[in-house]
Amino acid sequence: MQYVEDDFRPPRWLRNRHLQSMLASTAWRRGRILRGAAALLAAQRELLLDCGAGVRLQCFVSSPAPGGGPVVLLHGWEGSADSLYVLSLAQQLFAQRFAVVRLNLRDHGDTHHLNRELFHSCRLPEVIGAVRALQQHFAGTALRLVGFSLGGNFMLRVAAQAREAGLDLARVIAVSPVLDPAQTLTALERGLPGYERYFVRKWLRSLRRKQAAWPESYDFRRLARLRGLRSMTAELVRSYSEFATLEDYLNGYALTGARLARLEVPALILTSRDDPIIPADGLARLARPAALSIIVTRYGGHCGFFQQLTGPTWLERRILAALGAGGAGSEAR
Repeated sequence: MQYVEDDFRPPRWLRNRHLQSMLASTAWRRGRILRGAAALLAAQRELLLDCGAGVRLQCFVSSPAPGGGPVVLLHGWEGSADSLYVLSLAQQLFAQRFAVVRLNLRDHGDTHHLNRELFHSCRLPEVIGAVRALQQHFAGTALRLVGFSLGGNFMLRVAAQAREAGLDLARVIAVSPVLDPAQTLTALERGLPGYERYFVRKWLRSLRRKQAAWPESYDFRRLARLRGLRSMTAELVRSYSEFATLEDYLNGYALTGARLARLEVPALILTSRDDPIIPADGLARLARPAALSIIVTRYGGHCGFFQQLTGPTWLERRILAALGAGGAGSEAR
């Protein structure tokens, strides 16, 4: 494993970790990002992926002409394929002639009607199934995977099972991935109240959409009265999952311990020491396979890494370089 402490230094006025974190999704960036993503969005087409066991996941594929190697982007919890941080990177990849896939997790974006069962973070088999379906779509070409936050956690778990799942992956990049979910839950509870309120509000909105799509299956009135993320998640585990306890569920998608020990795909984690949601000390408890590289910065917040307010972020430039931007041809096997 390669471990690098990077010297990323934003201007002093831009170093606050909460500012960095909020900039990733702040609404004032929307107009500029959507204008920049116009060509990407004009070229996109929707695919419903058969993920096995009757599960369907939605994605949007934008292929330039001539097309380059495919990159699959996966958002964080309660984000979507249209999250600003996804679109911002996607339009830059598209401009570099990559074929860009923006995947939605179950019950994210406008997909609550596709599958009866409720989303939870241990639904790894269907994400593996989605990647397998995309591999068939881009036959003969290895996939590159990029995930943010919970999406980064999913992509690393997919990569760790690539051999046994028969997946052909060229590279995996995880931005601010969830390392130890129990630690992240505690960080959300003890940090600025705005973070927990933000996720509670978005989750409740998502649950209302799920109930509207499947009224005969769900009644979330009890869960909605709980409000706190810990009690809400415990209720979800108790009522709608196969896990005996909240601890079992959180451990089920932790990257710490031996989870990444079998990783053979070249993988890069990009994270910061001042992330208010993902405590960096979880890095010390990861397995250390030779295929894994970690870049840690002092600043950057959660999925931020802004060097300035406009133009590509430090993070986006890092990802483009790691994916070989400028030579976006396919990696045929």
